[in-house]
Amino acid sequence: MGHLGHLKAEYRDLADRLNAGSVGFPEPESDASRHGWQEILEILYTPQEAALAARLPVLPSSLRAIATRIGLTEDELKPRLDRMADKGIVMDLVHPKTGKTKYFLSPPVVGFFEFSMMRAQDSIPKKRMAEALDAYTHGDPAFANEVFGGDTVIGKTMVHENALSDEDLPDVLDWERATSVIEEAQSFAVSYCYCRHKAEHLGKRCDAPMDVCLSVNAGAAFVVHREFGREIERSEAMDILIQSRESGLVQIADNVQQKPTYICNCCGCCCGQLQAINEFDLPAVNPSGFEATVNLDDCNGCSRCARACPVGAIEMRPAPVVGSRKNDLRASIDTDRCIGCGVCVQACGTRHAMTMERRPIQPTVPRTGMEKILRMSIERGKLPDLLFDQGAGRGSRFLNQALHGLTALGPIERAIASEQVKSRFVRFALRNVSDPTG
Repeated sequence: MGHLGHLKAEYRDLADRLNAGSVGFPEPESDASRHGWQEILEILYTPQEAALAARLPVLPSSLRAIATRIGLTEDELKPRLDRMADKGIVMDLVHPKTGKTKYFLSPPVVGFFEFSMMRAQDSIPKKRMAEALDAYTHGDPAFANEVFGGDTVIGKTMVHENALSDEDLPDVLDWERATSVIEEAQSFAVSYCYCRHKAEHLGKRCDAPMDVCLSVNAGAAFVVHREFGREIERSEAMDILIQSRESGLVQIADNVQQKPTYICNCCGCCCGQLQAINEFDLPAVNPSGFEATVNLDDCNGCSRCARACPVGAIEMRPAPVVGSRKNDLRASIDTDRCIGCGVCVQACGTRHAMTMERRPIQPTVPRTGMEKILRMSIERGKLPDLLFDQGAGRGSRFLNQALHGLTALGPIERAIASEQVKSRFVRFALRNVSDPTG
């Protein structure tokens, strides 16, 4: 970090700490982007909060464990963490059965970026924050490469279920259905769309609905407890899903099969994930298990699909017509770019030309949140930071969970993990498990 001398020491340490997470907060090269990067830190954290945050764990830990690590009493530490959680720069999770609370440092995404713009008004200066976020994320590819440059990304596309044929529906797995996520979740919340709220303060917001950012389960508990959104019933969450589909929005969920924490309803013009595809040509969203397919005999060349596609995966190409000097237009789909959302099927002028078909090769979706974190950490060279958390003892339970997640990986990922972590114990564990795919 060659330019960090301009920051106070507290912010320098915090930046280093954030970069130890599976998704870091890298310093960009361009001056304008770096200014935005620094502004984000100084808007969200006081110097005292930055100094504390730089010593917090990146995975949930008890108040007692953190107090021991920091060198404060629990009574001294708790109000400080609670004030930071009110801003979304710390997250606190309450166990639904035991009632015990664990705290951890919020990552940039999904984390303090979103929380900073989920409320209409609070202590965070919204316009200044929006400008800082825009300068940091769009003026330089550093952050986009950090978040979206690995094989494992944060979000996955949920195919519009009404875009599938009756024959396909019985074969769709529960975790592939947005409706099943809502049906199986226990709690729900809705918040302002961070991306559209940011765009509003930049004078760039589209006309898509604002109150459509859904949190479920543990995500909903935090959002409601810290008033980043309001608690809703299952029926309202389902209505939001349906209305968002009708509005032509892409449904992007937590990139896990079990216990997801959110479903966003996204547009290509405002969404940071979809913008990374359009602006930096990065595979920023894990595609659904489906891809768009066009029946050229039924396509009438209306171009509605191409105009509706949020990632520019469809273009209209000339098609010769027998006995005519003028070509017709027909849709052509870049299946490598297609995220499998199904928006084009809804937009199709004939309702027959565009369909969704199973991909020949299904995308890899981590089974659990732990597996996702492990994969992201390995791909970004941060597994040692995750396992040992800069010297903080994680305990046998965490190591057991981590090792269980590691054994779910393929042999190549395990080899990379073994190379990254110079530990005889981990290397021994990785060598002595059978390949689950074999």
